[in-house]
Order: sequence, then structure tokens, then C-alpha cells
Amino acid sequence: MQSWYSIFPKNPWLSIYAWVIFCFLPFFFIFRSSSPIEISIGISLLFLFFLSFRFSFKSKSGLVYMWLSFEMVISVGMTLLFGYVYLSIFTAFFIGNIRNPVGFFIIYGLHIAFTVGAIVAGFFIEIELFLPQVHFILISVIGTVLLPFNLYNRNKRENLEGQLEDAKERISELIIMEERQRIARDLHDTLGQKLSLIGLKSDLAGKLVSRDPHAAEKELHDIRQTASTALKEVRELVEDMRAMKLEDELMRIQQILKAAEMDFTVVGDPTFTNIPAIVENVLSMCLKEAVTNVVKHSYGTSCSIAFEQLPDEFVINVEDNGIGITRGGETLPGSGLKGMRERLEFINGSLQIEGGEGTKLSIRVPVIIKHIVEDD
Repeated sequence: MQSWYSIFPKNPWLSIYAWVIFCFLPFFFIFRSSSPIEISIGISLLFLFFLSFRFSFKSKSGLVYMWLSFEMVISVGMTLLFGYVYLSIFTAFFIGNIRNPVGFFIIYGLHIAFTVGAIVAGFFIEIELFLPQVHFILISVIGTVLLPFNLYNRNKRENLEGQLEDAKERISELIIMEERQRIARDLHDTLGQKLSLIGLKSDLAGKLVSRDPHAAEKELHDIRQTASTALKEVRELVEDMRAMKLEDELMRIQQILKAAEMDFTVVGDPTFTNIPAIVENVLSMCLKEAVTNVVKHSYGTSCSIAFEQLPDEFVINVEDNGIGITRGGETLPGSGLKGMRERLEFINGSLQIEGGEGTKLSIRVPVIIKHIVEDD
């Protein structure tokens, strides 16, 4: 519920005391007239003006323009009959609160035209009534011209600030959501790799337990060590997302492929020069996911990884001799390709997939991303 005093403009130009003075001042101009009829007309016009002002303040539809029209007509009447031009300040205040740009400029132009026209006509009709207060009239005209723009721009700025605050809150929510998704993906990838390795080594130990108990015992020892490593990595991941190195990831990949009894070849140097930590972290995760897909889905016997540093991009190619992949790998649910693309998009990278006799994944990240990361 709106308070009665909220109809007074909250503007730094004029305090509520000044507006109260503007409310009572017209009675001085009205009672200067000796005619009871003129006094009655003046009080009636003043009552109708404030009634229209109140209705215009409460209106939320097109009726506000009707009430503003009544206010402008009454203001013109008060100006011509009693030389009181200051009601135009009230109307100017409310015009500044109109949100519709078209409606604002139309009413704003009409109000200035009516106000200036009434003042000019008043000077011709009874100059003695206007000449003593010409300085105050001039100030009122300036206020009529500037006040609506001041209020219109302030309301527009406050609206934009409100939208900006909403956008900041939305961005904060999205950042939190993205961070949760990223941590969830990283936990899935970390645990998925280690659990896959444990499963493969368990199968291998089961095969070796009858024919080579010593080798089976070694595999069981590796399983225990891998489980301990997985637990440690999960704790580190929760506490602080640690940076991953391609060389370290390559060693883990060799263990996975060896446990899967797949041949493994490496071409090129995994130590890229001048690579940002965030880029190397993403490349390590994508490389791990790519090799995990080879072990799970390719049904191949060999895997080749090639590292290449070009002048404008870092390139990693993962290739196998398996059954191949179709339609960009989207037919394989849970293959992790969507997560790889999301990570690479974050650093302006790309993922290309070539099927056929085997599958080739090409991971590319532009070198220019390092400048962006360093600037950040």
C-alpha cells in the first residue's frame, strides 16, 4: 500500500517541504482576487488538479495520459486566470516517470508547448500579473524542460542497474552450476579411469592366477596401489583441483593399455613449450578420456598417441585399429565425447573424429589462448 506522502516527488532538486509550499502557494494567488466567483473557480481547479495528479499516480494503464491531459489543461487555466504557473512542475515530475519512450516524448512536448503558450498568452492578457514574478516563471520553465529528462534518465539508469544486478546474480548462479558440473566431470573421469584400470587388472589377475601365480600377485598389488592412488586423487580433487601434466597422464595411460593387453606407441614430445596450466590440464583430461574410450569401445589391439606443437596450435592425435566409430561418436552413450567438447570449448579448442578402419581423435587447442589466460 502506497503512503499518502509518496505522491510527492523524491527528487534531489526539491525536498518535500518545497513541494508542500507549492501545494499551498496557489491559495495566495487565488485569494488575491476580490471576486468570490474567481476564488471558487480557483479552489475547484486546484482540487481537480490534485485529484487528477493522484489518479495519474495510481494509474497503470493508458488512463494515465488522460489524467495528464487534465493536469495540463488545469495548469493552463490557473496560469491564465491567476498567474500561477508552478503547477507545471508537478506535471513535469510525473511525465519523467513515464517508461514508454514514445509516450514520454509526446506528453513532454505537449506539456512544454502548453506551458510556454499559456505564459506568453498571460503576458499579453495581463502583463502586470506576470511581470513581477518573471524570474520565478523563467525558473519554472527551465524546471519544466529539464525535470522530466532528469527523472526519465534516472529511472532508466535505475532500471538498467536492476537488470545488471539480476544479470550478475544469474551469472553467479551459472558459474556455481558450471563449477559443480566441472567437478562432477573431473570426479567421474578420475574415478572412471582408475576403476577401469582396476577392472582390467582384476580380469588379468584372474587369467594369470592358474598359470602364473607370481604375476597374478603382482597384478593384485597393482590393483591395491591403484585404489590407493584413486582415493588420494579424489581427496586432492575435492580440496583443490590440482594441475595435470601430460607426461604424468601418459604414464597412467601406459598402465591402462598394458593392462588391456594393447600395443602402445607414442609419437612426438608430450612436453609442450609455453603451454598454460589450464590448457595442459584440459588436454590431460581429454587425453585420458580418449584412451579410456579406446579401451572400452574400440575392441582394437593397438593405440597410438601423437603429440605435435604447431606455431599456432597444440595438437594431440589418438588412433586405434578397432571397429571404428560412426556419426562422430554420438551413437556411443557414455563415451564422454560431450564432456571433452565442453572442456575444449572453454579454451577455444576443438575435437575432430574420423571413423572407418579404426578411429582417430584429433584434439586441437589454439596457442593464442595462452595470452588470454595470462591476461586474466
